[in-house]
Amino acid sequence: MGSSTINARSETVRDKPAYRDAFTSRRCLIPADGFFEWRRNSREKQPFHFGMHDDTLFAFAGLWDRWIDSAGAAIESCSILTTTANSVLANIHDRMPVILPREKYDLWLDPGFRNVKELARLLVPFDAAQMRCFPVSTRVNAVSNDDPACVVPSDTSSPTQGTLFG
Repeated sequence: MGSSTINARSETVRDKPAYRDAFTSRRCLIPADGFFEWRRNSREKQPFHFGMHDDTLFAFAGLWDRWIDSAGAAIESCSILTTTANSVLANIHDRMPVILPREKYDLWLDPGFRNVKELARLLVPFDAAQMRCFPVSTRVNAVSNDDPACVVPSDTSSPTQGTLFG
């Protein structure tokens, strides 16, 4: 899959050579407790944090691969599958990571299950009613900032109508 394939569009993974084999037999879960997306406001970008209402962990649908780089070193990499945004994300970004329901984890991880049509049915927007969103400080824009302050709600201006916060 290579290092430039951190995200993969779920609509095309069955057909794209970079993902086709991994979708059939090298699926993984990528655990998370939240993620960020940015919305452009005039000249700057406002980051938003997305997660579950109850702050539980969840898992993104992922694909992994092992490949050889130009220096001959074996590299293991993964890609997060994306889908169209649900109503929580739609005002911020048109795409979102595929978040799998817990009851589908075993099926997704089963390398013997190769029914790609059935697997593709899992690649849908997650239930918006279970999610929440709030603006955070632009301190998340620097990778050197990796601490709890990155997920503290910010005091930015009111969200646009239709954006869900909670």
